[in-house]
Amino acid sequence: MSFNRVEIDLAALAANFQLLASRLPATTRQLVMVKSEAYGHGLERSALALARAGATAFGVAELEEGVRLRRAGITGEILVALGLSPDDDPADVLRHDVQVVVCGAEDIDRLRPLAGSGGAPAVHLKVDVGMGRLGCLPAQAPGLVDMVRAAGLRLAGLMAHFPLADEDVGATREHLQRFLSLVARLRPALPAGCRLHIANSAAMLRGLGTELDWVRPGIALYGAGPAGLAPAGLRPVMAMKSSVVQVKEVPAGSGVSYGHTFVTRRRSRIAVLPVGYDDGYLRRLSGRAWVLIRGRRCPVVGTICMNACMADVTGLPEVTAGDEVVLLGRQGDEEIAAEEIARWSDTISYEILCLFGSRNRRVFRGV
Repeated sequence: MSFNRVEIDLAALAANFQLLASRLPATTRQLVMVKSEAYGHGLERSALALARAGATAFGVAELEEGVRLRRAGITGEILVALGLSPDDDPADVLRHDVQVVVCGAEDIDRLRPLAGSGGAPAVHLKVDVGMGRLGCLPAQAPGLVDMVRAAGLRLAGLMAHFPLADEDVGATREHLQRFLSLVARLRPALPAGCRLHIANSAAMLRGLGTELDWVRPGIALYGAGPAGLAPAGLRPVMAMKSSVVQVKEVPAGSGVSYGHTFVTRRRSRIAVLPVGYDDGYLRRLSGRAWVLIRGRRCPVVGTICMNACMADVTGLPEVTAGDEVVLLGRQGDEEIAAEEIARWSDTISYEILCLFGSRNRRVFRGV
């Protein structure tokens, strides 16, 4: 086994789901986003924990993820957010009872042959109200709704996505109004049971778009906040831990790691950690990050290598090889959050969780 591991607290994941549910209207359900290995937390195990907590709808990026959920025993609704890839077999949509996002005529035409062959494929039409990513323009939506009906498909949802919910409340309200105005125009053509959804984690935390049929929490489920928003009451689900492999004393003036970007100013104790950019601990964290050892913050010094980095433990003479190192999470009274690592990395907490979770051995607890 690797020195390194990410610990996934499934009890915290379930608690986060239930906390978010408690803040929603009784008629609004959560489509829990478990795409991309549940943001690095493990697709199947996370989805099963959420199902036990009450989740009945699951969002994935690709059909392959939806098939994995079915094989793991997930019986709730599954929405494939990216639609079908060129190599996907459209028949798997009915075979595995998944719902698919469509954005244009080509997507609808690809599913058309399935209509009447054992059921009507369920689709969600995605509209671009400002994201500038996937989705048809609002003016195209009426024609595509008609095309879905004519193709014998079931319009199970009408959806959009917020681009600025974590940054600009005014713009987000405008995007929401565009969506609601479109819904009002389309209402006579929408079938009974067509679900409306637009809210992501940031919008949920701001209370925008949460009055619709579905909301789509992602990062909030995993206990991290979108930029500028505190996760208020949500519990971190992931921790990343390792062990010290060597501690050595070096004199003042000693260079540490490639390029000698750090040179000791005094006699120092340097702990070598078996964590590097191959483990998702990015090189741009060099000289900026901190880790926890024996409950204390220790600076990461020198350039981070492929499989190793160094921490200055001069003020901790008791540190020795084998001691636990926490790179993400809590140790004693100290904690390093994903948002903090994201600031050091000039990125967002989403990327940190995906990197750590996808590059390291997962250990699940709180089952």
